[in-house]
Amino acid sequence: MNRKTLSALAGACSALVLTCSAQAATLSDHLQNGWQTFSDNVQQTWQQPQHKDFYLPAITWHNRWTYDDDHINRYNERPWGAGGGISRYDDKGNWHGLYLMAFKDSFNKWEPFGGYGWEATWRPLSDQRFHLGAGYTAGVTARHNWDYVPVPALLPLASVGYGPVNFQMTYIPGTYNNGNVYFAWMRFQF
Repeated sequence: MNRKTLSALAGACSALVLTCSAQAATLSDHLQNGWQTFSDNVQQTWQQPQHKDFYLPAITWHNRWTYDDDHINRYNERPWGAGGGISRYDDKGNWHGLYLMAFKDSFNKWEPFGGYGWEATWRPLSDQRFHLGAGYTAGVTARHNWDYVPVPALLPLASVGYGPVNFQMTYIPGTYNNGNVYFAWMRFQF
């Protein structure tokens, strides 16, 4: 390689390193800002709740396209249980909640789940009491088949509601005969 080619290659490598460093710094800034926003929202919901919430698990549905009949016939799809929480709406009308629920899981054993939920909220009708929501929940669960070792979970969250009554839901992704569960509950806001 001649000196001119080597110099051009060194210049290109330097430019690539600088570009990657700048992008890594930007990604780091985005992650730090995202974490700060999340932490601030959890803290504000804890310190300044507007509502108390009662949770009533309603349905667990195992995706029929991802389970064989043997598993479907064995699994519980009636998640008896209850829960409670606190929540608030922010300046944009988005919902924030902290909650703890306990319900009967697929094996008909008790499973606790607690965490933070956030939903962007839309009021598409002239009747402002009707609302739709979509967001996420970040929490921790523990199951008997995992020896009740705490397991973190980050799941999608959606809802439809009227006034203080909400039907919230999530979908737990998975593999064949594992996960792929639609779970929904009623949330009553006081």
